[in-house]
Amino acid sequence: MPVSCSAWRCSRQDRFRHGEFAALIDAVLHLPPFDIRVRSPLPGVAEHLAYHYPGAGRLGGGEFVDFDIEVVPASGLRRWWRPQARFLLDGIEPFFPLPVEQAAPMFEWGLNWCVAQRALGYLVLHAAVVERDGMALVMPGFPGAGKSTLCAALTHLEGWRLLSDELAILDPERGVLLPHPRPIGVKNDSIDIVRAFAGSRVGPTYLDTRKGRVAHVACPAASMSRAGEPALPAWVVFPHFVESAALAIEGVTRVEAFTWISEQSFNKERMGELGFAGLCRLLDRSSCHELTYGSTRDAVAGIRSICARGAAQPLPHGGSPAAPGPADRA
Repeated sequence: MPVSCSAWRCSRQDRFRHGEFAALIDAVLHLPPFDIRVRSPLPGVAEHLAYHYPGAGRLGGGEFVDFDIEVVPASGLRRWWRPQARFLLDGIEPFFPLPVEQAAPMFEWGLNWCVAQRALGYLVLHAAVVERDGMALVMPGFPGAGKSTLCAALTHLEGWRLLSDELAILDPERGVLLPHPRPIGVKNDSIDIVRAFAGSRVGPTYLDTRKGRVAHVACPAASMSRAGEPALPAWVVFPHFVESAALAIEGVTRVEAFTWISEQSFNKERMGELGFAGLCRLLDRSSCHELTYGSTRDAVAGIRSICARGAAQPLPHGGSPAAPGPADRA
């Protein structure tokens, strides 16, 4: 069914400073904890925003925004021959152009980069975050770990609230994780897996991207409506997908957890002592585990097992993890 973009349209008299492109959209997205101005004449971007961010946008009125983003066609020959899309932040182009058909994924990837590199006062980690009963589960995102598919399963099948599938945003002074609910990015075989989840809304599939086939799963409406509610960290789980592997859960010491999660921090060094203390505080509150699994079903069962133990204190500095029980291995 075609997606109406009427909520995102603005006056077609508006013009970008980068060429004479009639603006299809010029709106401010309120995606806590940020306000993002988005301008683009590309229908693919407008349709993506209308599908995945209903109710989050309003016409720009000159107010302060954290990020001023434009997704515009390339100029010159590339506007007509194998047309490309360009991503600009504050008028500066930080990336090479992509095929215009990939303008919507480019917006999501570019916004991830903005948050990771330009978020002031927050510690940003490459991790999925979900919440239940006020307690957050953080899943740092090593490539190929399957965190996004697992995140989609937990939110659609297990009733967890989505804070983010890609970026854990920690307020280091308060020690809480801030919601930044956006579409869940899935790729390749995971697209069909998630499409089968009850209640999932999967947008178009984009082919031949740098990640293969990609699609975006709409954030559940309940998670969007609670975007102002932070959560306390309770579990840090390092997922590790290995095809056909048996389910295995291992405890992780704080030393190991700090080392691993530091590799997924975008700005810990820039945050200095505050970032270091914030990360230590997160781990002090959390029970840390490594989860190896060979299927989404096993991964969900593993998360249930970990959370059933409660948000126990993590293993002490250099402590030895307890041997996993029968429920920890399939």
